Amino acid sequence: MPKKTARKKKTIAVIDAELFRQKLKLKDLEIRGKVLEKYKALPSAKQLREHSAKLLGAGALTGTLLLTGPTDINQLTTPKSIVQVHEPEAIKESFTDRIHKLLPDQVRPLEREEEKSLEQVFNEVLGIGAKATLEGEHLNQTYGLIGAEQHLLRYPGDSVAQHAPTEEQYGGDRPQEILKEGIAPGLGAWGYFAPSKSALSEDLEKTEQWYAVVQTLYLPDWGTRQPYLRDWYKYRKVLIVNTDNGKAVVASIADAGPAAWTGKHFGGSPEVMDYLGGPRYKKGPVVLFFVDDPDNTVPLGPVRYND
Repeated sequence: MPKKTARKKKTIAVIDAELFRQKLKLKDLEIRGKVLEKYKALPSAKQLREHSAKLLGAGALTGTLLLTGPTDINQLTTPKSIVQVHEPEAIKESFTDRIHKLLPDQVRPLEREEEKSLEQVFNEVLGIGAKATLEGEHLNQTYGLIGAEQHLLRYPGDSVAQHAPTEEQYGGDRPQEILKEGIAPGLGAWGYFAPSKSALSEDLEKTEQWYAVVQTLYLPDWGTRQPYLRDWYKYRKVLIVNTDNGKAVVASIADAGPAAWTGKHFGGSPEVMDYLGGPRYKKGPVVLFFVDDPDNTVPLGPVRYND
């Protein structure tokens, strides 16, 4: 009898499910990469879904508006109620909260990142391009204490009585209050504002009215660059912000000081101080930045939140 041929046993390969899944995943990523490389401009499936949803939503809303007219137009939000959301006092309160979060608990020289954040807030809320560093110049301290100063002699023979502003010029309700600070016996850092009363222009009158004092004499390069710095700082516009209440004013640098031993870093004219904090405001924390205003379009005086 013929011998029976022994059948070979079939071996069944055991597949590692995890390894197989990983290979499929790698292959999927490889194919996806090739497709994305070839069709970069095509939107993703997610984007297509989102776009379709927007189109469907817009279509449904349009259909609803066409089929159902306005039922009670009197309940719609009026422009006046919209404006009331942005009342000056509400804006000022929000502004004050924002700068508080950016400032340290005590006055000190600020870090560059802190100054940049404040610059952004000032620009967004006040609409003023204020810079801690302008044209390479920077004060030793931009967050410090401001103190009350007296009026400055504007021309030979000037007196405190002649500094009384009109209510329109002052922008406040107590124009006579600012005369109580008196007038400084000496001249400011740049001397008289004009050689005579008749030569005192309206611009120079406002410069003295809304003047600021900064410590130029303590700048590290004042001794070596004094002629240039003296001209650069003369009547340079600055933004001063009272960090306690959010009030802000644009002033003009017209004197140097105060002395370091006073513990103050800036000074403000009677008008500046009265606007920032009232008739009893003699000292307080402020941020003082340069105003980037090459075209001279930013006026001196109070910064109004509703302007």
